[in-house]
Amino acid sequence: MTLYDARAIVTGPHEVTLASDEVISARVILVATGGTPFIPDVPGAELAITSNEIFDLPSQPARVLVVGGGYIASEFACILNGMGTKTTQFYRSEQILRGFDNEVRDFVADEMRGKGVDLHVNTDVAKMEAVDGGIQVTCTSGNMFEVDQVLYATGRVPNSKGMGLQEVGVALGRKGEVQVDAVSQTSVPSIYAVGDVTDRVALTPVAIREGMAFVETAFKDNPTRPDHELIPTAVFTQPEIGTVGMGEEEAAKAETVEVYSAAFRPMMHILAGRSERMLMKLIVGQDSRRVLGCHIVGHGAGEMIQLAGIAVKMGATKEDFDRTVAVHPTAAEELVTMSTPTRIVPQTT
Repeated sequence: MTLYDARAIVTGPHEVTLASDEVISARVILVATGGTPFIPDVPGAELAITSNEIFDLPSQPARVLVVGGGYIASEFACILNGMGTKTTQFYRSEQILRGFDNEVRDFVADEMRGKGVDLHVNTDVAKMEAVDGGIQVTCTSGNMFEVDQVLYATGRVPNSKGMGLQEVGVALGRKGEVQVDAVSQTSVPSIYAVGDVTDRVALTPVAIREGMAFVETAFKDNPTRPDHELIPTAVFTQPEIGTVGMGEEEAAKAETVEVYSAAFRPMMHILAGRSERMLMKLIVGQDSRRVLGCHIVGHGAGEMIQLAGIAVKMGATKEDFDRTVAVHPTAAEELVTMSTPTRIVPQTT
């Protein structure tokens, strides 16, 4: 394998041209250029940084505004707050972590506030101005305050601009995403794409799986579709989230569901004198009995959801969970000891 540390553009179905003007020919080309941070067009946007630049700051800022409500924004708000930075977070909609189970979203937001993150929802930046000693931020409400740094984490867009893809016939979507079929092949048969540049599921392990499927398809004559169903994922907020499957609201669109939910202080926090709580939640189809969603908030949630994800992926039922003996004393035992539904949610369609 030969690595080239150079800017490259696709100049033909089997051809890539480097910034040095060297031309590389190949039977198959794979585009895996990921995504790039997006900053909205607001006055003073040039004063903000993104998750790319934050690792290059020469010193820790004392006051930071994090703008956004997804994985990256919420994780960095917790990291900075945990390091002692006075952290404010703005999100323009009604609650952070859109797309997650609503109970999980509310629970995490409350815990983040309890740890010191000054979280404001239904709030956005109207403009930013450089002032002596920092950046003056004007909110959409008209309020103003000063910070040392503004971190925008308002999403990422596919990193496909200026790569010559459209010029050689590769179809792009509205956001610049490379459009691919089930086996990650583009509209040009010799060109494939995987990862965030395709805007399918923007998670690192998903991109790895797509890459593995590409190898099977392109080099082993074994057309392989990457599996995007029931992907376990973690959000490393404080407390962290582990989730797999559907949230309560989504599941209720498919069938009437039983919701099993428990919020509590785990023993490790009680003994340490900490107030942090955990949330365990199962969404169960009332007729199918399948566990449609498993959601964990708290210490070790990412580790737990990796294993719970196997059971959910295999189609485990609530009775399968119930038959499993609890490991005591652990927080995870709640997943197999919740016997009575917290509520039953009728099908909403």
